[in-house]
Amino acid sequence: MHNKAARLKKVSPKVFTVPEEIAHRVPPGQTVTERFPILHEGEVPEYDLDTWTLRVFGEVDQESVFTFQQLLELPQHKIMRDIHCVTRWSKLDTEWEGVRFADLLPLLGVKPEAKYVMIHADQDYDTNVPLEDLLLEDVILAHRFDGEPLTDKHGWPMRLIVPHLYFWKSAKWIRGIEFMKEDRPGFWERNGFHNYADPFQEQRFSSDDNNMPEDEWLKKEFD
Repeated sequence: MHNKAARLKKVSPKVFTVPEEIAHRVPPGQTVTERFPILHEGEVPEYDLDTWTLRVFGEVDQESVFTFQQLLELPQHKIMRDIHCVTRWSKLDTEWEGVRFADLLPLLGVKPEAKYVMIHADQDYDTNVPLEDLLLEDVILAHRFDGEPLTDKHGWPMRLIVPHLYFWKSAKWIRGIEFMKEDRPGFWERNGFHNYADPFQEQRFSSDDNNMPEDEWLKKEFD
């Protein structure tokens, strides 16, 4: 994994032309695609929904655990948003369905001093996001994409969607939500990626000396 992070830093980017009518929706250095590239670390996990759980812990009054069915019983919402991957692809008008993070929050007993969240996911993956970002109305715990249940490779049974940040923040296969007083970096953030990850600011890496290959995503499997 560390070698992959190092390799992604080495190649100078090539900027692709974006049609003028959608240019305002596409961050710098991105290529628009109708494909849905499949990028992740490790093997695709398999789950039994009878035993799958989402654990909530850290700066909360009491730890809690949600089953998949309990999450389905909460209000469900659909969003349609553009998504942007740090590997330089953007996919426009993607439709997701799930539970708004903001709707889940009142059930969790989060302490006032909690300002940051670490999202824990299989396989041994984590990523950090400010709590205030997760409270935006289009941030959801998604279990459906384009009207169908998520596929295994895209995060079944549930993934986080944070559309205003690079897509590595939208962790697949989420299993835990940890509330924190202080920020700390997740997996890619520990390996040289930007701590916040705003696509329109091209916050790809923690150092401006690093670059991203323009064709990394083309080498990946896709739907």
